Amino acid sequence: MANIDISGQSDQEIEIAIDDKTYLKGSLCVPRGARGIVLFAHGSGSSRFSPRNRYVAATFQQMGLATLLMDLLTKEEELIDLETRQLRFDIELLSKRVVHATRWLLENKETGNLKIAYFGSSTGASAALSAAADLNTIITAVVSRGGRPDLAGDKLTKVKASTLLIVGGNDPIVIDINQDAMKELHAEKKLVIIPGATHLFEEPGTLEQVADLAAQWFVRYLHDKNCSFK
Repeated sequence: MANIDISGQSDQEIEIAIDDKTYLKGSLCVPRGARGIVLFAHGSGSSRFSPRNRYVAATFQQMGLATLLMDLLTKEEELIDLETRQLRFDIELLSKRVVHATRWLLENKETGNLKIAYFGSSTGASAALSAAADLNTIITAVVSRGGRPDLAGDKLTKVKASTLLIVGGNDPIVIDINQDAMKELHAEKKLVIIPGATHLFEEPGTLEQVADLAAQWFVRYLHDKNCSFK
């Protein structure tokens, strides 16, 4: 694999217009020599500024992958969601916004020639899988961290992107959900359970395992077809 230089690289703050009144904010980083890009679909209560998300993104960048960390809700919508908890479960809305951001990547001169993958967590994972089903000739790979793939409904059977599901070993309900999702997915797929981890992977070393597993998966499908996944 070619060496990737990310020294001096910094995130570009971008805005993506959904309509005349709705703009989504994101942080884009494109390392020199990148051949693929990972779009992050955050779960509820998270954002593009989350230290945990940015740690994972930095791991991907070190492996030669560009990243786009997106906020799928506006600030006003986030305030509404804090009160009602409704928008975080509006998978149709969230997935449409992932699709919109993907089309922006395809039209952007810096990213238009890159293969595209999704990294989703919690309800963001279901939005990513739903969007991957809608864009099944475009999205190469998906990784779900502690995700709710069940919320993607019958879209799961339409996903063609190679999909890695990562779940904490101490998150039994989500383990069951992801095991059921494995039966619905017809693309190449893998379920990895990280021992000792809870839903947010806050235990020492567990987030690092998530980042490494996801990076291997993405490198295999976005960057180097000869890189084996273990």
